[in-house]
Amino acid sequence: MVSMSVVSTEWVSKHLADPSVTIVEVNTDSDKGYNTGHIPGALLWNLHVDLEDEVRRDIPGISKMEKLFSSSGITNNTTIVLYGDGNNRSATWAFWVLKIYRHENVRIMDGGRKKWLIEGRQISHLTPSIEFNRYKIIAPDFSIRATKDHILRRLGDSKLQILDTRTHEEFTGVYSSSSDKEQTAIYRAGRIPGAVHVPWDDGTTENGLFRPVDQLRDLYSESGISSSEEVVTYCRLGVRASYTWFVLKYLLKFPYVKNYDGSWTEWGNATNVPIERG
Repeated sequence: MVSMSVVSTEWVSKHLADPSVTIVEVNTDSDKGYNTGHIPGALLWNLHVDLEDEVRRDIPGISKMEKLFSSSGITNNTTIVLYGDGNNRSATWAFWVLKIYRHENVRIMDGGRKKWLIEGRQISHLTPSIEFNRYKIIAPDFSIRATKDHILRRLGDSKLQILDTRTHEEFTGVYSSSSDKEQTAIYRAGRIPGAVHVPWDDGTTENGLFRPVDQLRDLYSESGISSSEEVVTYCRLGVRASYTWFVLKYLLKFPYVKNYDGSWTEWGNATNVPIERG
């Protein structure tokens, strides 16, 4: 995969001792991930604790992100390499949040934790010691974030393409969450009117790697997704959608891509907004 935003496990292995690189494992269950062994020197960020505002159901505010960066020993010049469990959805969510806060040098380790373990590479059970740094955020970049109101204003606009990255059952309104999860208390099931359906994991291989660029390009072009229009991705919480957002923006170089992190949890529970089913 040719992209400055994606690095291989081999690249990471060669930079384990590089002081300019900070490696971060992002997941939701440290006992099943990080605590069982992680890349040597890697830090742990919990997706729902460190990379969300748990009270407002929002992304972290500036103060919280500055504290996270500072306590992680990260400076504005640090290269951050993110990896996650499964197919790196948690890592792409972290990548999206970091790009909102304009951290320049952020990369995803292709294949994530899964590929590192398959290859039998070195793991550690030690929590690294961190030298505190004071990190300062200037101003967020919300151009890569879509809101419910933004979508409502432009429903039916041919220049806006809404991309549903959930499962077929969620898209058609059979389930409010993916079938392997507990069904959440979202008031309505269905989809945003006019949405095109391309599941997020169509962009990944069985071993967790991003698919080759030519395959990705064919996947989205065959579904009518065009780089000349604005594309908004969504799922249930915005995490799966962040994977597709990353693929479109950083691998396929789409210039106008936003992630709707309110996603179906917000849309399905909102009053006076239309939905489609079937």
